[in-house]
Amino acid sequence: METRRITVLSAGLGVPSSSRLLADQLAASAERQLSSAGYDVTVDVVELRDLAVDIANNFVTGYAAPRLAEVIAGVEASDGLIAVTPVFSASYSGLFKSFIDVLDPKSLDGKAVLLGATGGTDRHQMVLDHAMRPLFSYLRTRITATGVFAGPQDWGTVDDGGSSLAGRIDRAAGEFAGLLTGTQPGRKPAPMQSLPFEQLLAGISGNR
Repeated sequence: METRRITVLSAGLGVPSSSRLLADQLAASAERQLSSAGYDVTVDVVELRDLAVDIANNFVTGYAAPRLAEVIAGVEASDGLIAVTPVFSASYSGLFKSFIDVLDPKSLDGKAVLLGATGGTDRHQMVLDHAMRPLFSYLRTRITATGVFAGPQDWGTVDDGGSSLAGRIDRAAGEFAGLLTGTQPGRKPAPMQSLPFEQLLAGISGNR
């Protein structure tokens, strides 16, 4: 059975965080739909607020502290990303953008991405198409057609044929799961392994 590794990025600042809540629901739906399609799923959740100091230091020193380096490696090794940010000043948060900036731009090439955002009013929902989508398009990712914005009025509503938050989450997660089926162009290749000298020599002798 093939495995799909998903990294969930939550840029929420509060505890509890509506961004984390949305991220968890998106991940749970994606995991459920991928499991139904016959895949093993590994989900790694990253709270960016826990890395804020390391991210800032990385800009100053050019060096990623061990904890940040581990998260970056996890993003590079994942098959897909679920990225959720709160909205500040009609765009993604500075913390969210700062983390994206410390990544190697080529490391996201071809990865499947599901976008989510939270805000205090529906006027912020355009952040998905006017800020987040251009950013991840620039990074050459494969983005789901549906992004999910959640405002205060969305939490606790009942399903009304797919327009509720739960319906939008399942639709977006289904598109994300579809991107994660088959060969994954965004998967980082396994590192090359050095063979022992005796094995190399045996191979050369065998080809004579």
